[in-house]
Amino acid sequence: MPKVSIIMGSDSDLETMGKSAAILEEFGIEYEMRIISAHREPDIFFEYVKGLKDRGFKVIIAGAGMAAHLPGMCAALFPLPVIGVPMHTKSLGGRDSLYSIVQMPSGVPVATVAIDGAKNAGILAVKILAVSDEILEEKLVKYIENMEKEVAAKDERLREKEYKDYK
Repeated sequence: MPKVSIIMGSDSDLETMGKSAAILEEFGIEYEMRIISAHREPDIFFEYVKGLKDRGFKVIIAGAGMAAHLPGMCAALFPLPVIGVPMHTKSLGGRDSLYSIVQMPSGVPVATVAIDGAKNAGILAVKILAVSDEILEEKLVKYIENMEKEVAAKDERLREKEYKDYK
């Protein structure tokens, strides 16, 4: 099965990026999670990302805050899809990260999810891989059906209360 690399520049991103890992585990997708700083360890970063395709990786999920260079550098070095997760920051609430990731130059695209949207990054990675994997596609369809059932159940509970708690 194809693999997904989850990369972050700091252990402060681990809690958020773990949400991508949880989704991949739920779908039975093999992944590798690493903390590598493109700024502080450029040689290690280059070697790691350049070697991913040969090791069978098909998607990178890269989380980054502030200047958020990590996803863009991954996209520059890795020929397959890269999903950027802008991290929430104290100074600008993650808008700095978001703007940095979505403003990639022409020819170097990075799919970008919401600030701290690592769960959606995991789901997007599943959707990318499901394009060429019927079993994964079936699991994805069931996942979506379960989300629909969960919302319907919440609505039913709400209607049973007849909105008493909300007036």
